[in-house]
Amino acid sequence: MPDTIRPLTLANGLQLTLRHAPRLKRSAAALRVHAGSHDAPTAWPGLAHFLEHLFFLGTARFPLEDGLMRYVQALGGQVNASTRERTTDFFFEVPPAALAGGLQRLCQMLAEPDLGIERQRREREVIHAEFIAWSRNPQAQQQFALLQSVAGNHPLIGFHAGNRYSLGLRNLAFQHALSGFHQRFYRGGQITLSLCGPQPLDELEQLGRQYAGLFETGAPVLQALPPALATNKPLLFAHDGLPAGAAQALELLIANLGDNRPGSWLDALERRGWLKGFKVETLYAFAGQLLWHIDLKLAADADTDEALKLLHGWFDFIRQAAPTQLNSTFGCLQQRRQRSASALELARRDSAGQPFATLDTQALIAFEALLEQLPRHPYGQWQLPAAEPLLFAELPTARTAELPSALGISDLLPPARQYAALYLRWHVPSALRQRLHGVLEHALHPLQVRCEQAGVQLQFNAYGEYWQLRCTGHPAAVVRAAGQALALMQAPSNWQPSPPEALALIPIRALLHQLPDAVLGTRAAATPSCTLDQALLEGAWQHSHWQGLAVGFDSSAVQALGAVLQGCPGQGAVPPPAALWAGHRWHHAEVPGSENALLLFCPLPAARQASGRLLAQLLQGPVYQRLRVELQLGYAVFSTFRQVEGIGGLLFGVQSPHASQAEILAHLRELLGQGVTLDAHARQALADQFDEPAMANAEVAEWAWQTHLATQPGDLRALQRSILMTQQADLDGLLGDLLGTDCAWLCLANCAAPDASWH
Repeated sequence: MPDTIRPLTLANGLQLTLRHAPRLKRSAAALRVHAGSHDAPTAWPGLAHFLEHLFFLGTARFPLEDGLMRYVQALGGQVNASTRERTTDFFFEVPPAALAGGLQRLCQMLAEPDLGIERQRREREVIHAEFIAWSRNPQAQQQFALLQSVAGNHPLIGFHAGNRYSLGLRNLAFQHALSGFHQRFYRGGQITLSLCGPQPLDELEQLGRQYAGLFETGAPVLQALPPALATNKPLLFAHDGLPAGAAQALELLIANLGDNRPGSWLDALERRGWLKGFKVETLYAFAGQLLWHIDLKLAADADTDEALKLLHGWFDFIRQAAPTQLNSTFGCLQQRRQRSASALELARRDSAGQPFATLDTQALIAFEALLEQLPRHPYGQWQLPAAEPLLFAELPTARTAELPSALGISDLLPPARQYAALYLRWHVPSALRQRLHGVLEHALHPLQVRCEQAGVQLQFNAYGEYWQLRCTGHPAAVVRAAGQALALMQAPSNWQPSPPEALALIPIRALLHQLPDAVLGTRAAATPSCTLDQALLEGAWQHSHWQGLAVGFDSSAVQALGAVLQGCPGQGAVPPPAALWAGHRWHHAEVPGSENALLLFCPLPAARQASGRLLAQLLQGPVYQRLRVELQLGYAVFSTFRQVEGIGGLLFGVQSPHASQAEILAHLRELLGQGVTLDAHARQALADQFDEPAMANAEVAEWAWQTHLATQPGDLRALQRSILMTQQADLDGLLGDLLGTDCAWLCLANCAAPDASWH
């Protein structure tokens, strides 16, 4: 059943968009304020970002412990905000029954914030910690340097993040500017709100009218127009004077730029062996101006001038192609993206005025105007790629084949969800495992690009002695993508391993990336230097053993999948689950970045994971309050329950510009020693999160896979019962054991262990 949409304008001027999508399990709200960092007074850089932070510190009606963030997190939902140049976005996703409570908190905190000076002082330090992390992040600095190439006095070249020195809290003029910015822009006429979920439109409308009515009435404020936009960077494109619909038009262009099938620009680069990486990012869009960048990584022997000529030739070919044909193909792509999108993605797209849809008449006019401003240089031989098979809804014709015994079938996700996941995992004992992984990763990259375009996620990772392939999306697309991936993995055409690329991640995210290897207790080892060839790969496959799990497939799709897996390399087998270690381990991870970061992972046996999940839920608020608000260790502070390599446990993470890893660990120990008090409402709310209709499809699939790796029953109802049976004594006993020296701990940090006494 297709989505139904209802746009409305409320009496206070607020633009409300409602989307009824019966297939969704969750509901979401996305509120956009049409004001951002470029609309703040130039005397106070970072004021808009600072105000965004202050909203989340609670109000008289909903204090911090009952504010939007705690409310959503307690329900297992998502919540965040983002300040851009001309907009500020607030958004959350929760179970449908909780949408009213979340929307009430969101609208109330924005309409009636508490801007008290004491909370300003505390939050300015968090902003400053963010600024330090931003200033040390290579990716952020590269983008900042890129923006410096913008000509003239455009505000894009300025500093807008905010820090301890740009936010003059004691200055009366700053306080007037802060309250004035809120009063001017956080009014009905300056806000668009979208609500999305399985609820009927009338129910969504009632919620929107009830809570969005909290905003004062106000006509739209005319945001100041920026000066002309121009740049002389070859892969940085600036446009000025475009008609309405330019942002949607750019999406169509990006879709064609990112197409790597035969006949396209990316295909031309790949056939020459030049392409190492490609990404397009929209940096700015406002008032007919667009700034976007092609991040192109080429091989050392590539001809850069020739690559640019080919790009301009592709522009010219797109310019001459029939817009209706391009738009029709784009429509099929958008339809698949809409069907696979979450409630949060749909709500955010609606609030931004960019739903997953074909271009309307106005946007097509903007598309032609956009193309006219691109370089003109007829060059190369091009053709529009054929229809993408990954977008076909029908399953491929499959011969009857026996399902491999190494493949498990999970019925946790009903086929009616039209979302499937396939996990394949190989134990590869070969000493060449790491280098061969680089070859296969390189071979799979073009397919991964196609999958991403078609709303399919294809990941190939190496953990310890394992290779893992994960493919999720529409069942028919997963079957097709898996078949193509397995063929490429057995016969790659290029035997040059892709060079390991340093991930531009802040330290805490880099540690999370390394967590699976640390849990397995493995470290990257030097591999023999030799020329890789087909024989070496076949030898590695011959000695490998694999297992897999299929989730969300109906009987026809399972049959088609069985035919595909007849060509799965290696021998089918089910290895034993990973075992818990004894005592405390410290794992020093070499990651980029100068800030101190630490992950503390406390694995638990299966019998205690229900009480562990409840303990993690009850600790979220105290950890945030103590480490981020009171101690102000940094802006990256979190606690949760995480399943890693089939092992479940509590996970704490902190990144700090001033506290050492040993100090962070001491604070965590002190906090755990204070204990928690059982909250019956929190216990029930946590149990409710593990009902399949309440879980995101990807979460159900990942739960099924993690329990499969642990050789545990994937029974969600049993987990719910165990959570509801947890008592205060269970929590006290678990905390006591966690603080004991015999309990399994893993400290993953970007430094060596302080000394032997850290135990």
